[in-house]
Amino acid sequence: MIDTFIPQLDKAHFELDEKQRTVILTDEGNERVEDLLSKNGLLPDGGLYDVANVSLVHHVNQALRAHKLFQRDKDYIVKDNKVVIIDEFTGRMMEGRRYSDGLHQALEAKERAHIQPENVTLASITFQNYFRLYDKLAGMTGTASTEADEFEEIYKLEVVEIPTHREVSRKDFDDAMYRTVDEKYDALIKMILECNEKGQPVLVGTTSIEKSEQVAAALSKRKIKHNVLNARYHEMEAQIIAQAGVPGAVTVATNMAGRGTDIQLGGNADMRIAVETMGMEDGPKKDEKVASIRAEIAAAKEKALAAGGLCVIGTERHESRRIDNQLRGRSGRQGDPGASKYFVSLHDDLMRIFGQDKLDGLFARLGLKDGESIEHSMINSAIERAQKKVEQRNFEIRKNLLKFDNVMNDQRKTIFEQRLDFIRSESVHDTVVEMRNDVLDDMIGRAIPAQAYAEQWKLVDLRKEVDDVFGVDLPIDTWGKEDGIEEAEVRERIAKVVEAKAAEVFQGMDADFINQVERSILLQTIDHEWREHLLQMDHLRQLIGLRGYAQRDPLNEYKTEAFTLFEALLTRIRRQVTRMLLSVKIEHGEVPSLDEEELPDMQAIHLNPDTGENEFDDEGAQPLRGTVVNTPRVAGQRVPVNPNDPATWGKVSRNAPCPCGSGKKFKQCHGAL
Repeated sequence: MIDTFIPQLDKAHFELDEKQRTVILTDEGNERVEDLLSKNGLLPDGGLYDVANVSLVHHVNQALRAHKLFQRDKDYIVKDNKVVIIDEFTGRMMEGRRYSDGLHQALEAKERAHIQPENVTLASITFQNYFRLYDKLAGMTGTASTEADEFEEIYKLEVVEIPTHREVSRKDFDDAMYRTVDEKYDALIKMILECNEKGQPVLVGTTSIEKSEQVAAALSKRKIKHNVLNARYHEMEAQIIAQAGVPGAVTVATNMAGRGTDIQLGGNADMRIAVETMGMEDGPKKDEKVASIRAEIAAAKEKALAAGGLCVIGTERHESRRIDNQLRGRSGRQGDPGASKYFVSLHDDLMRIFGQDKLDGLFARLGLKDGESIEHSMINSAIERAQKKVEQRNFEIRKNLLKFDNVMNDQRKTIFEQRLDFIRSESVHDTVVEMRNDVLDDMIGRAIPAQAYAEQWKLVDLRKEVDDVFGVDLPIDTWGKEDGIEEAEVRERIAKVVEAKAAEVFQGMDADFINQVERSILLQTIDHEWREHLLQMDHLRQLIGLRGYAQRDPLNEYKTEAFTLFEALLTRIRRQVTRMLLSVKIEHGEVPSLDEEELPDMQAIHLNPDTGENEFDDEGAQPLRGTVVNTPRVAGQRVPVNPNDPATWGKVSRNAPCPCGSGKKFKQCHGAL
């Protein structure tokens, strides 16, 4: 419901900061939202920010983010009525991954997709701490040099640049800077046409699915044959890339990182042979076909080389230089000739957010006409500075996240090491007994403070707690009236009864069975409480930044609070394991049968729209066509369908003709919602 209100807001109602990726309501926006909520009965009393309306505020904020920060076909796509996240670097779909904290549900509401329940985080780790688990860490990539500082600081890895096997003969042209997006696309299409006419293969790199489809539409308008590779056509990836080096081929691709298939000039011989000789038996005929294909590709390669090799055209600069280099590096491999050029406009995301002001003034001073561009190394430097600024900012965000995750990582190691110990150990009985004693010591410590008089003991609270956790009701509150009673004696009396109850629960059981039950309950409790702890830590992480307003370091505050929460987690695990093991009931006997109740036979019915009679009798009801109805039965007998009595219709398919004989579908007649 809240999703329907967001499109009713205008620019005065919210502040959008694309650089920081934040969007918040203005005072005017708050009043507008409160007004909309009140009119629709969602805000019965008080203001939007009253304590009772916390969940409403959360839904409003997430719906606002979904509409104003996240773009369809750039950040996500809708496939099979599901919202699927797109990886910003690889351009691939991230199946199974969902945004947390209700944001994914907000996107599903925005796109009118099926709203699925929130994912539960069972475990979490950052990529950095995941990689640090390895004893040895190394890697090889063609685009690491721009990220050398991060590799050094995070992983203590030095980046070494290895010279290319053959000298690079690719020509990297200066960026062409245009004032508007339309001028840029006109020039870009013109260059594609020129390359296409001389038989030069072209690879066009875009930053999002939406933009790749804009380029594809412009090419279709000019009747230029092309292939599109983005998250929508992920399954065809290898085939499209394999033929991207054929003379005259035009391939439009979103984010070429990690595609794993090399673009070979003339085409990929192995891929083509595999497709065209599929099903052919080995022999002279197949050998002849293979030789023919190789000869064709060799001739095509010569033609592509003569035309200048693969020409890479970038439709705009990415936020990261590494992604630009990955696209550029698709051309000029193994000493082949090639070319690369980026077309940029002042209204591209990177320029608009990070570097438009100065360049806009430069264009005004130069007095450039429509369709004219600036091509100079100074422009390249300006763009590179903007990219470095973004990269540095993103690195700081990742570094800051890692500082917080290092706190969590210590807790993660402790919990998972203990969990592994419990799985590997022959028996966990000693651990369970130790937990039980620790729980009792905690109770005694709270109820009977050190060096306190007997009159100050909180024995009523102790009695309730002992009954709640251990399941034994003892007259503890009367023990304080006994002369000379001490803390040790109170503890001993409780411990004696609790140990007797623990022995009674598993009386007559063999040691292996007892160990199995104890281990199972221990592991289940750890897993459940760890999930709850992750949620608490996530909420703490989101709010701890506010401590900065009180001139306190959020990281130190986070460490302190996290330690307190972790101690509380260990206490909860001990109490819960103790409570469950003392209240568990072991039942003996045969395992109950899992046989499902036999369902009645389905009946196939075809009603004559004129008479309302069933045209299938009991014997001739084999074909399941027409209206399929699960007809009710009385004492095993089928009740005849009466068009005038809906009670006799049973369950009718929504798209089936209505049994009343109106001739309409059931969903448009008696089944209308």
